[in-house]
Amino acid sequence: MGKGQGPELMILRTYRFDLPLKYPFGISRGTATVSRSLVVEVATVEESGFGEAGENGYYGISIAGMEERLQRLASWLAHQQPDEPEKLWPECAARLRGDTFALCAVDCALHDLWGKITGKAVWQRWRETLDNLPPSDYTIGLDQPEVMLAKLRAMPGWPIYKIKLGTPYDIEIVRLLRQETDALFRVDANEAWQAEEAARKIEALASLGVEFVEQPLRANDWEGAAWLFSRSVLPLVADESCRTSEDLPRCQGCFHGVNIKVVKCGGLTPARQMIDEARRLGFRVMVGCMTESTIGISAAAQLLPLVDYADLDGAALLAEDVADGVKVVKGQVQFPRRPGCGIVPTFSRHAG
Repeated sequence: MGKGQGPELMILRTYRFDLPLKYPFGISRGTATVSRSLVVEVATVEESGFGEAGENGYYGISIAGMEERLQRLASWLAHQQPDEPEKLWPECAARLRGDTFALCAVDCALHDLWGKITGKAVWQRWRETLDNLPPSDYTIGLDQPEVMLAKLRAMPGWPIYKIKLGTPYDIEIVRLLRQETDALFRVDANEAWQAEEAARKIEALASLGVEFVEQPLRANDWEGAAWLFSRSVLPLVADESCRTSEDLPRCQGCFHGVNIKVVKCGGLTPARQMIDEARRLGFRVMVGCMTESTIGISAAAQLLPLVDYADLDGAALLAEDVADGVKVVKGQVQFPRRPGCGIVPTFSRHAG
């Protein structure tokens, strides 16, 4: 990519990957064995920055669609001087026409690039510190109870486990896993429950060491969410109900916290703004991820100093990775001493 008149100041390249998972990963809407991912490289003569976004049927995002929109952006980007990503984001957003996934990949690549050019990690550019970072959970994908137990046993020592639910035997699953560990639990129903069902299950989960429940009802069931909010004995966290800052006001009175994912909102630039707005409205804040490589995780991890909770286990769910960078080891998020997002690709950059 990057064709145009005159010398190209920033070249945009894309790389497709089918990333196999360690185990089939199930949620209430289905099960996956591979994560289809698009890595974006934005390069100058001397440096390259990297970002990532995955294909996602729920949000109607395909690899081909992202590549098509990024092709249009590349011709403009080729004639822009490298600059602070926040200054380039509005025009990138306008040219990508609402595709927050492609926008995220570009914005994260620009953050990585600008950090490398300036010699600072992204979190340092923001004048944050790495003191007192929240630990990340590890997600146990939905499956038969004995399989979920085996998945937990295969990843011992994490301080928090996020348990995917959405079955008639949800409480039995959590009871079974509770017998195996004293770790904190989080529960994610991915829209699977009805309001009264959720209230009953949440009451049972409260006695099983569950910290909060994520997205119990359908994303657009605002009446049910308000009813459940007034009755839930555990905090409720919005995911599918909260994609961008525009969704935050509607989440008031329906959720106690929000899960901010950079692919949902369009990158690190809007994610920071969304965190500030969420705080202003009184929400607890979680930084989350999709099933993605270390490239995506390293970008999202830059937000850790700003949030209360972390769900950054995406790369830990993979059987193969495509980069070195931020690592999540038994819940501890470890930052490399490198500028930008700390990303070093391990894939061949000649094919893509």
